[in-house]
Amino acid sequence: MFPAVEAFDPHLFLSKVAGGETKREYPAGSSIFSQGDPADAVFYILSGRVKLTVVSKRGKEAVVAILTETSFFGEGCLAGQPSRMSSAKSIQRCTIVRVEKPRMLDLLHREPEFAARFLTYLLSRNIRMEADLVDHLFNSSEKRLARLLLLLAHFGQESKPIPMIAKMSQETLAEMIGTTRSRVSFFLNRFRDLGFIDYNGGGMHIHSSLVSVVLHD
Repeated sequence: MFPAVEAFDPHLFLSKVAGGETKREYPAGSSIFSQGDPADAVFYILSGRVKLTVVSKRGKEAVVAILTETSFFGEGCLAGQPSRMSSAKSIQRCTIVRVEKPRMLDLLHREPEFAARFLTYLLSRNIRMEADLVDHLFNSSEKRLARLLLLLAHFGQESKPIPMIAKMSQETLAEMIGTTRSRVSFFLNRFRDLGFIDYNGGGMHIHSSLVSVVLHD
């Protein structure tokens, strides 16, 4: 139901790139790179969350993914991608490591074990993205929202669940599941009334009982 994305060991990664990386703090709402920028580095999230978005030629924006700590992004450059196909922005304060493309390629060639772990991570994330596509095609917006909240809280994944997730705007949630902000507001209030979630100004507490919405036919 919730394909696991295998967490990457940050200590392993940082030990391998020691001296060849740049670490930077990004306040919430900061641009990390923009669609069309040169694709010349791989990024790794030590803490915080990052939103990936794409904009069509007509100017319509869509959220591709919300990435949490121990996630890579920008790896398209390793496959010869000349420019960024999406934009990356922090949605809360982040600490991010940037590794230049040549350094990352050298590491993957020299360290077979590291390369295998990196490939496993990418394949796991690809499976998750395929599941997201199926979710968009076949499930109602209410189920999509419930599944998204459970995923953000790490239910059913390799890492330990984090029931309290950081505050996220209803507009962002709506973009991620392909519906309107008013529908998201309606479903969140419904989930709260049913005791599936609790939220206040500081964040949202996700109860495991929310899975019943996803399982209900």
